[in-house]
Amino acid sequence: MVPVVPLTRAVVDPDSLAKRLISMQAGWPRSRRFDCARLKCVALTFDDGPGEHTGRLLDMLSTRDVKATFFVIGQMVAADKGGHTVRRIVGDGHEIGNHSWSHPALSELPHEAVKRELKYTEDIVQRLTGVRMRVMRPPYGATDEAVAAETRREGLAQILWSVDTLDWRDRKSATVAKRASQAKPGSIVLLHDIHRTTVDAVPEMLDRLGRKGYTFVTVSELYGRTPAPGRKYTER
Repeated sequence: MVPVVPLTRAVVDPDSLAKRLISMQAGWPRSRRFDCARLKCVALTFDDGPGEHTGRLLDMLSTRDVKATFFVIGQMVAADKGGHTVRRIVGDGHEIGNHSWSHPALSELPHEAVKRELKYTEDIVQRLTGVRMRVMRPPYGATDEAVAAETRREGLAQILWSVDTLDWRDRKSATVAKRASQAKPGSIVLLHDIHRTTVDAVPEMLDRLGRKGYTFVTVSELYGRTPAPGRKYTER
């Protein structure tokens, strides 16, 4: 269960604010250029954090110069003292996306509640990092026309997946790595960085896919552009 944490206002020092403003003016994310129509690209995506294992995951990805996409929950961001982890996600060059404030099935909520779920998370991430998210993932993949319309208004593309590792159910690192390695060119792989066993699986996962000649990219890099707001994406 995701802990319920009230929305709080982060304390920002002047130097940090200045750096964020520079980042916003320079544009974000700064995508690397990959021709995923030609290369074997795969987008690793991590949901439900930041959590206690996210820092170790970021260390692993940094060591191998791998970029991923993190779909964060607003309550988890608020629970992370000072927003250190979410700032590191952005600072390390990963893509960050909106995974709602409290992880409800958005398709079962009234319009105003959907709007709040997205807006609260948008506000806290932007306040802590200075960036505005352009992608989101509906919890449980639960979306409909009303959710699509709200994400379009918020400027967020809906990113689903084509490879589900079921890491939330099967807490065995070898199993998670094996399922992730079944990705095909253009796949979006669903993972959760809140599980220790998932983070433990990452080195083997990267080794398996690396041996197959895969290039690891963010979701936006997979498509070569920022995906269109409101539209639903599952793979390239």
